[in-house]
Amino acid sequence: MTKPRLLEVYHCLCDETRLRIVHLLQQSPLCVCHLQDLLGLTQVAASKQLAYLRKRGLVEARRHEQWMIYSLPERPSPELDWQLRCLQDCVTTHPIFKEDLRRLKKLQPDCCWVAKAVRRKRPATPLPQE
Repeated sequence: MTKPRLLEVYHCLCDETRLRIVHLLQQSPLCVCHLQDLLGLTQVAASKQLAYLRKRGLVEARRHEQWMIYSLPERPSPELDWQLRCLQDCVTTHPIFKEDLRRLKKLQPDCCWVAKAVRRKRPATPLPQE
């Protein structure tokens, strides 16, 4: 897969849902079920948006037991890196992104260990299913 170019990055980020997903993934790796809950999406809608972002190199996925854990690329392209920096600066005052972060903080105790377990590649206890 090639690194995303500037126009591809803009095409990905021009959609509100994809922009919110990228913003949340800047905070922590997450699975589809977390993004569903955080953004009020169906599993199909969340997976479709993640597949779109993954195909274009804006997110990566790793399997952890039965879950796919999504994260931003470990080494983003310069074009993506520039936009991620801009995004971080711009969203702090927007109510939708503030609300997403508030919901993520409530979820953090349940999902932080997943991010650590995936990075360390250690087995972990499964997430509770709702």
